[in-house]
Order: sequence, then structure tokens, then C-alpha cells
Amino acid sequence: MNNMNQMMKQVKKMQEQMLKTQEELATKSVEGTAGGGVVTVIVNGQKKVTSILIKPEAVDPDDVEMLQDLVLTAINDAMTKAEELANKEMGRLTGGVNIPGLF
Repeated sequence: MNNMNQMMKQVKKMQEQMLKTQEELATKSVEGTAGGGVVTVIVNGQKKVTSILIKPEAVDPDDVEMLQDLVLTAINDAMTKAEELANKEMGRLTGGVNIPGLF
């Protein structure tokens, strides 16, 4: 029974560390870009888009489709980096073991 109590304490400690890490991820950000930096998207570690920056030279009223593609590419780039950041931070808690549904 003592082993069970010790295991429960470890699980509770890990849960607390995970919550703290998730809160910290909200304060970290990554940047995704497209078109050589004419479109930049900032995403926090919780995969929330916090900013989209578009340089004037990216705006061509005759080619809106190109701007849409650039924004989409920059968002996907930032989301990939945010996922990598979250995996890295959470991996510290799990010793690199990927626990399905954890993040």
C-alpha cells in the first residue's frame, strides 16, 4: 500500500508540473514567416495566434489569392514551431516519453 501512496504522490507532482508548464507555454511565442518575411505570424506555446504582421509590399489588390497563401503558410509554419516547443517543454516532464492525449 505504501508503494501505491508514493506513486499517487508522484502522479500528483507530475500533474502540478504539467499545469505549470502549460501556463509557462502561454508566455512563450514562436514566429512563422512566408514570402521571405513579408508575412509573419506569432503563435504562443498554447498554439494561439497572437499576431499577424503583413508588410505593405505583400498587399496586391489584383492578387489577393497570393496574400491568402502567404498567411496560410506563415500560420502553418508558426503552428509547427509551437507544437515542437510544446513537445520539448512537456517532454522534460515525461522524460521524452510521448504519452498520448497529454498535449
